[in-house]
This record gives sequence, structure tokens and C-alpha cells, in this order.
Amino acid sequence: MDEKSIIQKLASKYNLPISKVEEAVYSQFKFTSQVIRAGEFKAVRLPYLGKFHVKPGRLKHLNERPDND
Repeated sequence: MDEKSIIQKLASKYNLPISKVEEAVYSQFKFTSQVIRAGEFKAVRLPYLGKFHVKPGRLKHLNERPDND
């Protein structure tokens, strides 16, 4: 089952517009993307999915890159 059919099924089941269901489904990933793009490298926990963070060694590597001016 692909993602569009799942969204369609949820919209039908809960009698909601597809746009609202898409917003609910994608909002957690938009939030995670915003936190990562902010460059603060804070940990993000998504319920039932996991905690995402940058390893300290990787952060050190990123900070030492020559194009990081």
C-alpha cells in the first residue's frame, strides 16, 4: 500500500479533508527538518519512531570542514 492510498483511507475513515490528513502526517517530518536546518543539532524525538541526534564526533567533523566559514 502506498502513502497516497493510506492518506486517502485515513481521510475517508475520519471524514476529514485530504489536506488536513496530509498536514498531520507530514508535520512531524517538517518539524524535524526545521530543527536540523537550524544548525543547532538538538536531539529530536518522534514518538513511536525514535530519537534522532548528531553524534559528537560527526559534529566535530562538520565543524572542522574548510568550507565552514
